Amino acid sequence: MDLRNYVASIPDFPEKGIIFRDISPLMADGAAYQQATQEIVDYASEKKVDMIVGPEARGFIVGCPVAYKLGVGFAPARKKGKLPRETVEVNYGLEYGTNTLQLHKDAIKPGQRILICDDLLATGGTIAATIKLVEELGGIVVGTAFIIELTDLHGRDKIKGYDVLALMDY
Repeated sequence: MDLRNYVASIPDFPEKGIIFRDISPLMADGAAYQQATQEIVDYASEKKVDMIVGPEARGFIVGCPVAYKLGVGFAPARKKGKLPRETVEVNYGLEYGTNTLQLHKDAIKPGQRILICDDLLATGGTIAATIKLVEELGGIVVGTAFIIELTDLHGRDKIKGYDVLALMDY
């Protein structure tokens, strides 16, 4: 199955000149969603992953079914103020401004092998911030996995030295 057939390309969204790659059709099709999840599960199995971490919010959509299939835990990296217990946090730059991501302080045990999952690798800022959080807690990032990579935005440059799986690129 060609997963590209399940990605909608929306021109001029969220602003003129941008082509938004929407994975909603992929998630709406059981067979496509299952295939994408299984490809990431296979990758994670090779990496002997102990835990999945996904940044808010689409990282949850990608990471949770992977964690379920592997029988491992999932930790959400959330925007500031969304987690109720003690957290660690990192500030990172966006194209226009900054953002903050947090993980619960007890989400990762030192030495755990972590796979970071998200829907999209674009500029790499969110994933680089997630990597910092995991490593601050003593986790070992053994890979990153995405449904889509936007290669023109050079996100891999911000996460050099980390293994990347992208199921498709644009």
